[in-house]
Amino acid sequence: MRHAGWVAGGAAAVLVAAGAITYAVADGDDSGMRAPAADSADAGFARDMAVHHQQAVEMSYIVRDRTKNTEVRRLAYDIAQTQANQRGMLLGWLDLWELPKVSADPPMTWMGMGDMASGKDGSLMPGMATNTEMKRLGTLDGKQAEVFYLQLMTDHHKGGIHMAEGCVEKCTVGVEKRLAQGMVASQQSELDLMADLLHQRGAKPRD
Repeated sequence: MRHAGWVAGGAAAVLVAAGAITYAVADGDDSGMRAPAADSADAGFARDMAVHHQQAVEMSYIVRDRTKNTEVRRLAYDIAQTQANQRGMLLGWLDLWELPKVSADPPMTWMGMGDMASGKDGSLMPGMATNTEMKRLGTLDGKQAEVFYLQLMTDHHKGGIHMAEGCVEKCTVGVEKRLAQGMVASQQSELDLMADLLHQRGAKPRD
């Protein structure tokens, strides 16, 4: 039943995302704007953040099944729903702009940081967990799973905030800049919450 609830929530998030995309297209200050170029900050942020968000959703689904703690499960649910919704918006804009969802350029090139996206062990961008870390999360239970998830998601949010701040500075499509500004505010709030949850468990964010 728990799984069904999350699936139903995911379906709702898709519907919300579709509505948000429609709203964005109709948004007055963007309606007459030409689609951004494939190598623009707008397109680069949409592509990279969609990938970044997908991992956050995956991590949140993993921890959901590794702990029964209500607070951590609620946080994971909120992150999964919010970021699945936003990912749908970002990919929807790329479709509307008739731009590819993948690029031959390294991630973060739009921020002038393409040489920092190592791709080592699956970690494509700052803050992203490695393949090894994702596998380890799936082997832990209870408090250990909670702490590792909170540490991974703290790193993930810090990287996401850095990217979103880059879009606020460099993107030109108004509705996308506003989405990025909202990401900065919401993820910073979640960072504060995760720091408290880690402290309650006698742990702290990784250096």
